Amino acid sequence: MPLIENEPQLETTLATPSQRDIEFMRKHQGDVLILGAGGKMGPSLAKRTKRATEAAGVDRRVIAVSRFSSQVARADLEDQGVETIPCDLLDRDQVDRLPQCENVLFLAGRKFGSTERTDLTWATNAVLPADVARHFRRSRIVVFSTGNVYPFVSADSGGAVESDVPDPCGEYAQSCLGRERVFEYFSLENGTPCLIYRLNYAVDLRYGVLVDVARKVCEGEPVGLSVAHFNAIWQGDANSYALRSFEFCASPPKFLNVTGPEIISVRWAAEWFAERFKKDVRFEGQPSTSALLSNASLCHRLMGKPEVGLAQLMDWVAHWVESGGRSLNKPTHFEVKNGRF
Repeated sequence: MPLIENEPQLETTLATPSQRDIEFMRKHQGDVLILGAGGKMGPSLAKRTKRATEAAGVDRRVIAVSRFSSQVARADLEDQGVETIPCDLLDRDQVDRLPQCENVLFLAGRKFGSTERTDLTWATNAVLPADVARHFRRSRIVVFSTGNVYPFVSADSGGAVESDVPDPCGEYAQSCLGRERVFEYFSLENGTPCLIYRLNYAVDLRYGVLVDVARKVCEGEPVGLSVAHFNAIWQGDANSYALRSFEFCASPPKFLNVTGPEIISVRWAAEWFAERFKKDVRFEGQPSTSALLSNASLCHRLMGKPEVGLAQLMDWVAHWVESGGRSLNKPTHFEVKNGRF
C-alpha cells in the first residue's frame, strides 16, 4: 500500500471498505446506527459503513449520533450520505427519542481526564449504557470496550483471552467493566444480542501507541520502559472488525478481543524508529515484566487477520511523523500501570 501523505488521504484510507466489508454488508440485514460517532473512530467508521453499503448495492440507512460540537464534522458525514442526529446521550429523554434501528454500534465512552471527573467517567461508562440498552433492546448491539478490563499479564503469556476473569486496575478500567456488565444484564433480561468489543490499541497515524513511541524518538525524548510491551492495530482494520462483528452478536453476549497478532516490545519499536529517523534513542525506567496485553486469535479465526500488517503500519507511522503529520495530542498513556489515565 502507498504511504499516506496528508489528512484527506488518511481519512479516505480509514473509510475505504475492504472486500470483506462489502461482502458482509451485501448479506447483512438492517440499518446501522452509530452512537458516539463524533469521537476518534466514529466518523471513519460511519463513512466506511456507508461506502460498504453502496458498494454492496444495498439500500440501507447509516445514522451517526453525537453531540456534534463540530458542525464541520457533521457536514462532512452528511456529504458522504450518512444521516446525522445531534444527541446528548447522557440525557435519557434524548436517547428515548432516537429512532429504533436493527444494528447499533455503541462507541460512546470516556477515558482521558477521567481522574479529574470520576463521576462523569462512571456516568458515561456505566450509567448511560443502561438507557441505551433499554431503548435498543430489540437491536443487535456491538459495544466498544477495552483490553483495560484485563489484569496485567506477562509478555510470554500470549496475552489475555476472552475467558480470563477481568481484574481492572483503576476507576477508568473499572467503569469500563461496569459498561460491559450493564449491557450483559440487559442482554440476558431482554434477549438482546450483543458483542463486547475489547479493543487494544488502535493506531490512526495522528494517535496511538506506535505514534507515541515514534514521536518521542523523533523529538529526542526518553522512551519509558515501565510498560515494556503493547498491542497495536491499524484503525481501519479495527473499523472493519467492528462492522463485521454484528454477525457474532448473541445473548448472553459474546466477548471479543480486537488487536493485531503481535506482542510488540517497546525497546524494539523505539530502536526501529531510531534507525529509521537516524537518531539516538534514550530509555528510562526499568523494564516491567507485565503489561495490558490481549490475545486476539479468536477474532482472527472468525474474521481473518488484519489487512494492514505491523511492518506496513510502522512504515506509515514513521513517514507521517518524519514528514510533520499532525498529532491529535491525545497520548494513549499505555505506560501507566496504576490505572490513573
